[in-house]
Amino acid sequence: MKLSTADLLILSELAITAAYQAGEIISKSNNRSIEVSTKTGGSSLASTVVTEVDLLCQDIILQTLATSCKTYALAILTEEMPDSLERLQKDFFWCIDPLDGTLPFIESTSGYAVSIALVSRQGIPYIGIIYDPLGKTLYHAIKNYGAFKNNQNWTLPTSAKSQDFFFINDRSFKQHHLFEPVLTAMKRIITQLGYNQLNTILHGGAAMNACWGLENSPACYFKFPKQDNGGGSLWDYAASACIYTEIGAFVSDIFGNPLALNQPDSTFMNQKGVLFCSDKAIAEQIIYLFSQLQQYQKVPTKHEEL
Repeated sequence: MKLSTADLLILSELAITAAYQAGEIISKSNNRSIEVSTKTGGSSLASTVVTEVDLLCQDIILQTLATSCKTYALAILTEEMPDSLERLQKDFFWCIDPLDGTLPFIESTSGYAVSIALVSRQGIPYIGIIYDPLGKTLYHAIKNYGAFKNNQNWTLPTSAKSQDFFFINDRSFKQHHLFEPVLTAMKRIITQLGYNQLNTILHGGAAMNACWGLENSPACYFKFPKQDNGGGSLWDYAASACIYTEIGAFVSDIFGNPLALNQPDSTFMNQKGVLFCSDKAIAEQIIYLFSQLQQYQKVPTKHEEL
């Protein structure tokens, strides 16, 4: 089934409604005791922790999107339900993370969001919705239609060479054996590109980390490949990949190839990593950096993973 621009506009408004509804549940849950449990996931704590709020958000999102699945023959992939693999048969599927950044949410810090994307069977994101309930900020994009912040056209400012550069990553990266070599290399890279000093943000979930990369341009956010299951999942990156593409930023795997956002064997993205950069020149430097750092690679421990 082909989707017209009119169809995508209708579906994006529906997904925005769902994201707002989930965001309201999250906001009402702040500053109260939350039931936390664990689930089967990747090798990191972030991928195995789940709260009652994750499940409540998922329920309201699925209820809101249910009619669209029938009308447009859409499949569903969502973090807190088993993968039915319908995403491999239908032309499009909703890719949902009802509460991305569960750890920051539990800790009452910034870095959590609702993330909803519409992805084709070929793995191309057509709609990306990220709602930050803490900052009351909506980011969204529609393929070939543009990127938006709080429903206003959103473009990246031209980077001034005197600006600071932001390096964004997950909290676990601070324990990774490549942390210091990467920081040293990043400082060299920003000097070569003419930027000022290096700043770091190391605490958010994947969706907000990507958004912070645009909000704090020039910036980059990446995850190296690893052997263990993890490295984020399809629902962590599908929405932000759409936003980056439409705003004219750069998104790829760590080798510079398009993200595989509907791989048949797994929802995990650990095999090839991810790379989000505010522009291509930065991305080229990170891709080269990774190729050089591979000589340091070893199998990371559970506490060292990216």
